[in-house]
Amino acid sequence: MSHFFNRRENIVTEALDGLLLTSRPGLLARLDSYPDIKVIVRSDWDRSKVAVISGGGAGHEPAHAGFVGRGMLTAAVSGEIFASPSVDAVLTAIRAVTGPAGCLLVVKNYTGDRLNFGLAAERARAEGFNVEMVIVADDIALPDLAQPRGIAGTLFVHKIAGFLAERGDALQDIAAAATAAAVEIVSLGVAYSTCSIPGQPQESRLGKNEGELGLGIHGEPGVERIPVQAAASIVGIMTERLSAAIPAGGEYALLINNLGAVPPVEMNVIARNVLATPLGGRVKLVIGPGPIMTALNMNGFSLSLIKLDLAREAALLAEVAPHAWLTPVERHELAIVPAPAVRSEIEHMAASRDPQVEEMLATICDRLIALEPDLNRLDARAGDGDTGSTVAAGARGILARIDTLPLADKAATFAAIGSILATSMGGSSGVLLSIFCTAASKSMATGANVPEALLSGLDRMTFYGGAKPGDRTMIDALDPALNALAASGTKEAAVAARSGAEATASMTKAKAGRSSYVGARDLDGIVDPGAEAVAAAFEAAAAVIADGKSKHRP
Repeated sequence: MSHFFNRRENIVTEALDGLLLTSRPGLLARLDSYPDIKVIVRSDWDRSKVAVISGGGAGHEPAHAGFVGRGMLTAAVSGEIFASPSVDAVLTAIRAVTGPAGCLLVVKNYTGDRLNFGLAAERARAEGFNVEMVIVADDIALPDLAQPRGIAGTLFVHKIAGFLAERGDALQDIAAAATAAAVEIVSLGVAYSTCSIPGQPQESRLGKNEGELGLGIHGEPGVERIPVQAAASIVGIMTERLSAAIPAGGEYALLINNLGAVPPVEMNVIARNVLATPLGGRVKLVIGPGPIMTALNMNGFSLSLIKLDLAREAALLAEVAPHAWLTPVERHELAIVPAPAVRSEIEHMAASRDPQVEEMLATICDRLIALEPDLNRLDARAGDGDTGSTVAAGARGILARIDTLPLADKAATFAAIGSILATSMGGSSGVLLSIFCTAASKSMATGANVPEALLSGLDRMTFYGGAKPGDRTMIDALDPALNALAASGTKEAAVAARSGAEATASMTKAKAGRSSYVGARDLDGIVDPGAEAVAAAFEAAAAVIADGKSKHRP
């Protein structure tokens, strides 16, 4: 997989600078210790309060620097991608922000983080700083593991400790609350891909239609391989295991974390499915879905839970400065309100008969339905091969309602056809022809004759659709046909439509519609299917007029 970066050696420092440059001025800064020591700090920090410091390897954005700010972290220490920051880096952060009230280090349970943050804490204490450390080990993927990993549930501790520090609580009280919270957090992750590290070849350990359940945030393998399956199924597995890891009773906050590459639409499906489970019924606060603690571009997500009490609930709901924190919402049911009752154009029009109009409509529709395979073949050369099916669907919709149309009232008939096409035809062509008929109906209702009204419809159609003659669309047949209809009659209109349609075969550059994405070689010699449909419709209408008598159906 390709990545957007300059040099692998600079990616983390440049990314942190990008964060600072796009944050509100006056809130964040970095220490002048780049590139070896990468520390982001609050510019507005009051050293009389307890400092809350966290960090770890880069690649988990927005964690950790994205959570530096009022109400959360005082400083974040970053290592290289997926690499713990050094002892000196952590110690530098402690020196930079810790005052007489002391500081709390929030550390995820990985060996490198424990050792580097731990030694930094000891050295800081030797220098006279009051330092406490809480270790988060929320991953339940390996229930028998003595030292579970720390993953996205760490954000609960950041928020709770940051709230208490901002309030001015003492270090011992903050450390006790953070430790108690860490003990009651459970998390579990799943992914359908490994992550890709910039500047390194991507590891492809997963087979086709295979994923991993129970993984960390550094691209390490999951506990078990699972088949790719419906979202509800994988969510059911995860929530069952999470439920087994928490005590019965009580209400919880749920964090739905995107590990980096899951599209928002899929994250919302996941959220819906989680909240529909029995575990979801115990959730009071929902945070996310969104990227909170990612694993670069991993196609996966994690679920984290923390048991709530009044103090934790207040801490999680408190406003903070960092925009990366997703404000919790209280669990609620779907709000559904009645849609306004709207009668269709057809429902309030009385049916009436006009044999010639009925015959013309039926003949045009029969012709377009018969052309379905031919139009699809034309469209397959320059589009997605469905123009014939789309046009035929509109024609069938009209035929199905022909006995209910107000055929004796031409303005009302055009309005009714516009309504039918809007619902039965689909695609942009259905909308455009509905606009055409609706505008023609309005013009006719104000006194215009049929040719004038149809030209008014064309005007609105081209205004909204943006196409004009020469753009290789149905307009190339419709425009000359309607002008000929106004000047000379139906027979001449059919001739003009056919000439306009055939002219599109020599147009090797489309300027509108799907054909605009196709190269000249694929368009040369191919009639635009929309223009062909228009020509066929006018030819069918001319045939009815020329026949001079109605062959209408009973």
